[in-house]
Amino acid sequence: MNMWIPTEHEKYGVVLASFRGTVQHGLPLEIGDTVQILEKCEGWYRGFVLKNPNAKGIFPCNYIHLKNAHIKNKGQFETVVPTEDSVITEMTSTLRDWGAMWKQLFVKNEGDLFHRLWHVMNEILDLRRQVLVGHLTHDRMRDVKQHITARLDWGNEQLGLDLVPRREFSMVDPDEISVTELYRLMEHRHRKKETPTPVSTHHLFVHLKSLMSSNLGEELEVFFFIYDSRENKPLSERFFVKLNKNGLPKFPEKTERQCTLFVDLGSGDLRKDVYIVVHIIRIGRMGAGEKKNTSNVQYRRPFGCAVVSIADLLTADSKDDHLLKVYACNTESDWSQTHDNIIKKVNSRYNLSGSNTGLAVALQLLHGDIEQLRREYMVLFTRGVSITKKLGFSDVIMPGEMRNDLYITLEKGEFEKGGKSVARNVEVTVYALDTDGQILKGFVAVGSGEPGGDEYHTFVLYHNNSPRWAELIKLPIPVDMFRGSHVRFEFRHCSTKDKGEKKLFGFSFVPLMQEDGRTLPDGTHELIVHKCEENANLQDCARYLKLPFSKSNLPGNNQTVKGTKESLWITSFLCSTKLTQNGDMLDLLKWRAHPERISDSLSKLKEIDGSEIVKFLQDTLDTLFGILDESSQRYALKVFDCLVHIINLLQDSKFEHFKPVMDTYIESHFAGALSYRDLIKVLKWYVDRIIEADRQEHIQQVLKATEYIFKYIIQSRRLFALATGGQSEEEFRCCMHELFMSIRFFLSQENKGSRPITQTQAVFLQQFPAVYGELLKLFTVREVATFVRETLGSLPTASQADCPLEAVKLHCITKTVESQLYTNPESRCILLPVVLRLLQAHMQEQRDLVTCAHILTCMLSLLKKDDAEQTASEEVDLIVESVLGVLLRTILEVSNRPQPAGPTLRPQVQDVTGEFVSCLLALLRHMKDRHYQQLLQRFTSKDDLRDFLLHIFTVFRILIRPEMFPKDWTVMRLVTNNIIITTVLYLSDALRKNFLSDKFDYKVWDSYFCLSVIFINQSCLQLETFSASKRKKILEKYGDMRVMMGCEIFSMWQNLGEHKLSFIPAMIGPFLEVTLVPQPDLRNVMIPIFHDMMDWEQRRSGNFKQVEAKLIDKLDSLMSEGKGDETYRELFNSILLKKIERETWRESGISLIATVTRLMERLLDYRDCMKLGEVDGKKIGCTVSLLNFYKTELNKEEMYIRYIHKLYDLHLKAQNYTEASYTLLLYDELLEWSERPLREFLSYPMQSEWQRKEYLHLTIIQNFDRGKCWENGIILCRELADQYESYYDYRNLSKMRMMEASFYDKIMDQQRLEPEFFRVGFYGKKFPFFLRNKEFVCRGHDYERLEAFQQRMLNEFPHAIAMQHANQPDQTIYQAEAQYLQIYAVTPIPDSQDVLQRDGVPDNIKSFYKVNHIWRFRYDRPFHKGTKDKENEFKSLWVERTTLTLVQSLPGISRWFEVERRELVEVSPLENAIEVIENKNLQLRTLITQCQTRQMQNINPLTMCLNGVIDAAVNGGLARYQEAFFVKDYIMNHPEDGDKIGRLRELMFEQAHILEFGLTVHEKFVPQDMRPLHKKLVDQFHLMKSSLGIQEFPAYVRASPIHFTNGSPRAGRNSAPNIMNPEGGARVVSRRSPLSYPAVNRYSSSSLSSQASNEVSNITGQSESSDEVFNMQPSPSTSSLSSNHSASPNVTSSAPSSARGSPQLSDKHKHSRENCLSPRERPCSAIYPNPLDPTQRPVPHPAGDASMPRSDPNISTPDKVVKPAPSSWSLDMPPSDFNGKGPPVPPRPPYTGSPAKTTRSQSPVMTSRSPQKISAPPFTPSPTECQTTGLVSNSPVLSGSYSSGISSLSRCSVSEASGTENTSTDHALPNSASSGSDELIRRENKTPPPYSIHERNNPRRQVPLPPSLSIPPSIDAPPIPPKPHQIRRQDTEPRRPDQFPRPRPIPRKVSQL
Repeated sequence: MNMWIPTEHEKYGVVLASFRGTVQHGLPLEIGDTVQILEKCEGWYRGFVLKNPNAKGIFPCNYIHLKNAHIKNKGQFETVVPTEDSVITEMTSTLRDWGAMWKQLFVKNEGDLFHRLWHVMNEILDLRRQVLVGHLTHDRMRDVKQHITARLDWGNEQLGLDLVPRREFSMVDPDEISVTELYRLMEHRHRKKETPTPVSTHHLFVHLKSLMSSNLGEELEVFFFIYDSRENKPLSERFFVKLNKNGLPKFPEKTERQCTLFVDLGSGDLRKDVYIVVHIIRIGRMGAGEKKNTSNVQYRRPFGCAVVSIADLLTADSKDDHLLKVYACNTESDWSQTHDNIIKKVNSRYNLSGSNTGLAVALQLLHGDIEQLRREYMVLFTRGVSITKKLGFSDVIMPGEMRNDLYITLEKGEFEKGGKSVARNVEVTVYALDTDGQILKGFVAVGSGEPGGDEYHTFVLYHNNSPRWAELIKLPIPVDMFRGSHVRFEFRHCSTKDKGEKKLFGFSFVPLMQEDGRTLPDGTHELIVHKCEENANLQDCARYLKLPFSKSNLPGNNQTVKGTKESLWITSFLCSTKLTQNGDMLDLLKWRAHPERISDSLSKLKEIDGSEIVKFLQDTLDTLFGILDESSQRYALKVFDCLVHIINLLQDSKFEHFKPVMDTYIESHFAGALSYRDLIKVLKWYVDRIIEADRQEHIQQVLKATEYIFKYIIQSRRLFALATGGQSEEEFRCCMHELFMSIRFFLSQENKGSRPITQTQAVFLQQFPAVYGELLKLFTVREVATFVRETLGSLPTASQADCPLEAVKLHCITKTVESQLYTNPESRCILLPVVLRLLQAHMQEQRDLVTCAHILTCMLSLLKKDDAEQTASEEVDLIVESVLGVLLRTILEVSNRPQPAGPTLRPQVQDVTGEFVSCLLALLRHMKDRHYQQLLQRFTSKDDLRDFLLHIFTVFRILIRPEMFPKDWTVMRLVTNNIIITTVLYLSDALRKNFLSDKFDYKVWDSYFCLSVIFINQSCLQLETFSASKRKKILEKYGDMRVMMGCEIFSMWQNLGEHKLSFIPAMIGPFLEVTLVPQPDLRNVMIPIFHDMMDWEQRRSGNFKQVEAKLIDKLDSLMSEGKGDETYRELFNSILLKKIERETWRESGISLIATVTRLMERLLDYRDCMKLGEVDGKKIGCTVSLLNFYKTELNKEEMYIRYIHKLYDLHLKAQNYTEASYTLLLYDELLEWSERPLREFLSYPMQSEWQRKEYLHLTIIQNFDRGKCWENGIILCRELADQYESYYDYRNLSKMRMMEASFYDKIMDQQRLEPEFFRVGFYGKKFPFFLRNKEFVCRGHDYERLEAFQQRMLNEFPHAIAMQHANQPDQTIYQAEAQYLQIYAVTPIPDSQDVLQRDGVPDNIKSFYKVNHIWRFRYDRPFHKGTKDKENEFKSLWVERTTLTLVQSLPGISRWFEVERRELVEVSPLENAIEVIENKNLQLRTLITQCQTRQMQNINPLTMCLNGVIDAAVNGGLARYQEAFFVKDYIMNHPEDGDKIGRLRELMFEQAHILEFGLTVHEKFVPQDMRPLHKKLVDQFHLMKSSLGIQEFPAYVRASPIHFTNGSPRAGRNSAPNIMNPEGGARVVSRRSPLSYPAVNRYSSSSLSSQASNEVSNITGQSESSDEVFNMQPSPSTSSLSSNHSASPNVTSSAPSSARGSPQLSDKHKHSRENCLSPRERPCSAIYPNPLDPTQRPVPHPAGDASMPRSDPNISTPDKVVKPAPSSWSLDMPPSDFNGKGPPVPPRPPYTGSPAKTTRSQSPVMTSRSPQKISAPPFTPSPTECQTTGLVSNSPVLSGSYSSGISSLSRCSVSEASGTENTSTDHALPNSASSGSDELIRRENKTPPPYSIHERNNPRRQVPLPPSLSIPPSIDAPPIPPKPHQIRRQDTEPRRPDQFPRPRPIPRKVSQL
């Protein structure tokens, strides 16, 4: 078997094809992956993919393309780097990183960047292919690489990746270069990215498209030039384009004839007063309107002018074409000034050439030098563009530039009439002629764009003897043809007669060069016009050249010519690099011809223009040194001065480019081998005169030229030594030493008197460093270094800080450090001390810090990382000793210096800080053990060492600030951190040795720990946030520096011993922050420190409260920032529990750890819920959980209040205004009505406690108003009104009373929806902690039914599984790693039974109490016990009733609260039957009342209900109950149910009685078409009575009124007619069962139905069953629970409860549905009554009135009894018998309830949520009172269909508060029975409490009202308000016993919040 062999060279490859890896140990590969190969065996490799090095496997060799690679760290941990071009490597890795991020851009919908990046990636791939092919030239390769790196940088910047430091397109390894150099590279790339360098050269591109005009027809010539209106002169040559008769270019195929580039415009030329001027000349007839046959001769005639400002092009879009308006001059003689008139807007002299005339031109400004433009605009130059030069030289004259252009402008002429009656039409023809009189061909150029011609014709002005042309022509005549050449101007008159001939009448000429060799001087010349009428006379030029040509140089006696009137004015301007017009220059150059003029010529050299000197630079220098060699004694000083003048001339920016010309001259052409002696002598003479000289200016000029003087001296000596074999060497050295002695002497002088010697010293120092390189040509390195050291050392030291010499000294040092001399280690050790001395002095005084930083950078960049030489080590020692301390102080001062307001100064400060930081880092990187030891030994005292450590730790904290470096400088940050941790490791020893035990220094140790914590928490070290490739690179290079620092912290902490107590609790927060970093090793190291802290704190104070408090405080803020995770919680718990196992304080430690762990659970849940995209419900629930934890378990008031406000904000966002009010009320309850000042907190300003509580009250009231919870708002309004009244603030009191009144109006007028309530169980371990395995009751949103709620919950928890049953889950569900949701509707059990049972209270008030302040909820589940009787299922139908008790009442601070207790009760079949019939009776009464008060739009609901009950009864409904419970067997077997059987019989008779009355009402209102149905109902009713065995109602039934709940105790509230009697007049009283629960019951109906129900359906037009029409709801349990009970086809018994009142009901069903909606379905108002309102106070019944005790739903069934009462009222009485009086209360038979069978209960006692109620007589209205109209919101919904009076299943929900009315007069109470105190207590106890967050320990859950919502006990009128101070004094008095004290769960330390 073959073995796997480690590979030697096959180490790196690229995957060519994808490999699935299906073989054993196979490694899946994707095409393009890079692999590292470890071993090979028979055609297989073993290795790993570089992007996932942990997964190793095998793969075939032929799938891999091998590449050469370089191996680092050979062995187990080897890394492989491909040996390819670094740009290729970077490109490949970068594109891989981009690929993943590019896909994310698509996911995040950032389409623009997605597409741009895609194009750039493709472009880079294309360029990569070009580089890999390797066929590019060197220059092209450079361009491609530059392009690639630019694209890579762009992409990195767009994607927020790191800036890559590069040198020559290649990435640099930060370890291979100095830190200062790295910083410089980063800074250079950063600056390059930020600020493009400004350009000083600009060019104007012009492209003429066409001339648009309606009156063309002749060819045109168009001239463009740039014109300076300020100087009134052109700045450029002219660009000339010919147009054809259509206005288009004549030569369209030649683009260079249409396009030009006006080059070399300076920045100063881009002004508003610089214009582009266009002159248009037509070629044709003299007059534009002449006939064609007049003449064949064509003339150049003016056509039009256009002008545009260059400044306009700076703002205009460069790609836009411009349409220039063309103007014509009004008077032809003004033509030459037309453009000036247009610019100056002299409108009278020009007008538009034509309405449609315009010149279409493309104009674009380009920036940069011409070579750059050639690269950037290659197309422009390849297709052809003419170059139009600037007149004269550009701002910068380049050496080698060859020009010889003579510009002549024909300005104007003056001519005589010549015997004519009218003025001439003058045309001038220009020729250039050579010495022989031959015409120079092609040397007359009109402008660029067209080739030069042999002659030029001016345009003709009609009849004008004084024409002005101002036409510029260029004569580019070669230098060798200049001498002897001349220009001739011929003048002709252009006749307009038939022949049209041009007749010569004169000429002028001008020679180009004078006899002495000077050219025609620049300027205007007045030329003589010589008469000549024959062309032949001009053939021989020798004849006229003897004549005078200009009037200026005529001899004085030639008056005849001088007096002539005819003249021609021209302006000439020579732009030549070879010819001169200066006679002095010529005299100097020809000094040998005139030796006597040498002295004058040398003196005049300074007056010659600089451009003339540089043109003849080499000739001039040769002349000077020639004179020096021949007459050194006589002219040495003057030649020296001239040389100085020329050298300083080259310092001018215009001529600085000629310095290389002089350098070349010195190296190659200079031949003055003897000159050095004279130059040294004169220079020394000047230096020696410095001290005595009164005027230093000339000497300063000499010293400015020091560099080049030394260059001449050294070169001269080298030439002499070469020629003589090194003679006179000693003499030369002696002279040089003497020269330097003079220099040192003058430098050592200080300012004395008025002689500004300091400035002279400064001038020399500026030039001195440039001499070093020259001296090195003749002296050794050490000699030159000694010269420099002694020279710089001679400078005076005690100078003022503001002395200019100080800055120059530093500049000199800078140049020295940058010089070649300093780079040599041999000279560096000589120069370093003097350099450091000057540098240290400046840094200590904080002067010229930018320069200091630069010097230090240069010095440190010369120290190489691997320099192990002794000299390098000594250099580091010197630098550390001199500048380390001052460098630290400088960084501190610069960083803490307040930044100037000016934005421009900030980068400079940033640069300085960055430079100093890089210097410090570079220095620390070079320091080794020995350096640190020497550094620490230098500190003579502990205080000095302490200050040093504090300084360096503080500086390190500054270095790791995020703003220290730009965001993308990760490379620089990592280098910084590596150096910091290395330094800290060195310094920690010093800390241990010097500042422990008795020498302990808290400040140093604290600084150390703070630095360490900040270091670990840096974002650039959080490797988890980086990509895998970046993380791998960092770990390979630096390791995880956080773990290293964490281990160091732990080590240092262990050394502290008893001093640890100094850092408890201060360091708990910082260390906690460190442990939250998601690095397992770091956590394992740092968490044990908390055990140590607990231990030491326990020793000190016997507990660790401080540790606990600090941990809890910091955890909240840190975890809210996103730190920490579930792993951390588990690790924290396990490590600390293990640590404290053997401690004596183990129990309290476990308690602390448990508390902190629980807090972490909640904080982690809170953080997860607060993530973007999470639903509001989850956020609110989590916040409530955390808020309660802070209050109940931690007692952290400030955190509690903070989370109150966070919860408040969440509620507002979710529009839960009621919950928001309750939430803010928590904070309000913590405050008192006092004047204590409160500090600024959250968004609250500093204010008194009274003001804050007032603000909170107003805010809460506003939110209660928005949430339609006006009853609660009223209570707060009263409390606030009392406060205003006590302060006599009647203005606000009035507003508050009006607000209170408005709330009453809203209660009565506005509609409120009753919400549904749902029980939700969250089971399984995947739920957040605050929900896990808990059940809640949730208040639904408006219109939200079960299905909608269920869907919402599943949306909030998308991974949850909905459970399909209502049974309690088992342990497997609890422990499952999943999410299970169990949801069903529950029915609220109101506590406020007195309001709900009180007669006359409007429904919209009652509805509030039905759904507010609810603690308990009920859910019913029907089941069969024993054998089910198929004939009659009611015999065995039991109901399991579950009552849920919440921890808080709803609504409260959340829409849901946890269930605290469950109670299960089983209701027997008999009790169930009683409830069913009771509720049906109640529903019938309600519908009858609504029908009588005309609240129904039609009678259908009553019809349906009557039909359902009667039909069911006839077909066996009530009969089933008779069969089940009235048979002898049942009575015998259940003797205890006797009373209940009696009660059931009573209810059945009562139902029949109600039905009879209902039919009476129905008959009155039934429409005609429904009469047959009514008749049928009446017939069926008689059948029903007979089936029940009722021939006549018993007395107690006949006498019983039908009591409706809607009665009003006061007359006139509503103007409804009398209600219950069909004729009106009787008041009906509802009957309540003691067994009933308040609320609505819903469950499945029986299958009993009749044909009548179908008929009703047909009559009412409904296609649905009656159950659907009237929305009879089933049990909230699922259909499986009622599967044994089938419904008839027309009766749907299992409609989901969430469909109730759904607003989505189709229109065709709305009418019927709205008329029969039950209160649980109908939108109605919810009211909170005002217990103090006198109009609502209970009125005792008059004597004799019967009263019945109310049924308390909180009392269990056995406790409720009904006492009989006689009555004599029945439905059979005629209407007249009522006499307008209310009916008496019917008696009831004796009834004693038996207890319900309780099968199981989770609570031992069934307790009440509200205080025990005290009976009081109910209202009995007076005979004249009317009934209240309105919606009966408390009517129950039938369980089952209307076709059945009873249900086959028991109730799942309960009806609203229904109770038994005791009608016995024996028990009626007189008026006096209702005493004031009883009334007060009853009112107090009946008021439902608002939400309060305190824990209720009272088993009966008596919740006292907080003062903010409490009601004053007195019902009397309020007394006169006392004064405010009295109020405050009364507040301190003890409370009366009848007032509940406000719960204060939190110790009152809120004064500052």
